[in-house]
Amino acid sequence: MNNDPSYQTYLTAQTNLQRLSFIRGVALLGQWLALAFFSVVKPIGLPVMAIAIILAIYTAITVATWLRSRTSVPIVDREFFSHLLIDILFFSMVLYFSGGASNPFISYYLIPISIASITLSGTLSIFIALAALGSYSLLLNQYVPIAAIAPMEMSSMHGQHSQHSGLANLHILGMWANFAISALIIIYFIRPMANTVKRQQQKIAEQREIQLRDEQLLAVGTLAAGTAHELGTPLNTMKIIIDELAADTTQPNSEHRLLQQQIEICKQTLKKLLMTAEESQSNHQKPVRVQDYFSQLLERWQLMRPSLKVDISLDNNQCMGLFHPTIEQSIINLLNNAADASPEIVEVVISWNNETATIDIRDHGPGLASQNIHNLGQAFVTHKTDGLGLGLFLSQATLTRFGGTVCLSDAPAGGTHTQIILPLANPSKETDPLDSENSQ
Repeated sequence: MNNDPSYQTYLTAQTNLQRLSFIRGVALLGQWLALAFFSVVKPIGLPVMAIAIILAIYTAITVATWLRSRTSVPIVDREFFSHLLIDILFFSMVLYFSGGASNPFISYYLIPISIASITLSGTLSIFIALAALGSYSLLLNQYVPIAAIAPMEMSSMHGQHSQHSGLANLHILGMWANFAISALIIIYFIRPMANTVKRQQQKIAEQREIQLRDEQLLAVGTLAAGTAHELGTPLNTMKIIIDELAADTTQPNSEHRLLQQQIEICKQTLKKLLMTAEESQSNHQKPVRVQDYFSQLLERWQLMRPSLKVDISLDNNQCMGLFHPTIEQSIINLLNNAADASPEIVEVVISWNNETATIDIRDHGPGLASQNIHNLGQAFVTHKTDGLGLGLFLSQATLTRFGGTVCLSDAPAGGTHTQIILPLANPSKETDPLDSENSQ
């Protein structure tokens, strides 16, 4: 399933246009049947040719709209707005030739108003309501009168009936007032209610997505814990062998020392994994200097990548921040992705203020694959030949969980630009260690 918001918007607009075509079809069927009945079975003096031409054109437009809704071209709000205006126009033309405001089907104007209040923005919905109300108002006096459906005015003084001339009587004016009030209620009350339901459904969908992501994180975390436990034994065996080889003075040991260093980093990583799990359960993090935090993080990462050339720009603002233990590993995962894509050089720029820290990572690799760009960040999706598809997923899920954002884009001069924006949960000034140190 594609969870891209633009894709969901496109599907919704396409479905709405198909439903509007169906509503038009039902209305047209009723109008064609009514025209046939009142012109053949029970003639009432309708201008049959004029109404038939209007209905024929409207039928062709309905068919074209249905075919349009089946195409892959996105449907925007203004296009849907124009379709509703066309409905009002053609319905007004039919009413003009069939008694105007005295036609009992005049209340059909509420249909496009209701559709607009649910599907369009507030401004466009108001325009639709004003267009319908304006058409209704014009039809009070501008229409072709039909004697069979014209209202009759009762003369209380003479007890005689007189046929309705062009002036609207109290009944017609009452119908108009009722329509105006109904349109106002739909736009002012029904539309906010529909928006509330939409927001609630969107929030439920977001909660389901978060729950699914948490379940995936739990599964990956369980797997990571088991893997860390299993790696302990082979690492210890490798360390013993490397120590014995390094003790042999007859062989060059520069490579041995490098292997010793890397094995030690692996062991420290496993220990840090256990410590991180304990700290996460205790949920008590201490404030640290932001500069010290990122300096230690980059130093640890460079030990993992001794042959990589790194261009680092680090801010020197004296700020404090609270960092969850899992954030460090998430940032290192993204740094490793850049190093894998660009083994020669990676540029890292880190800046911060009292509220947020911004980490810009630029590599000079091949850039983002266009076919996978919409799926980046999902579990088990990777553009690496030997990748597992978990690094970016875990990093993005972790940073998002703590209020951060991760944005990947193609750099203008080639490569990939990764930007991380991380909120800093600053301690209060009363417990700020910087203040206490400055006061000493």
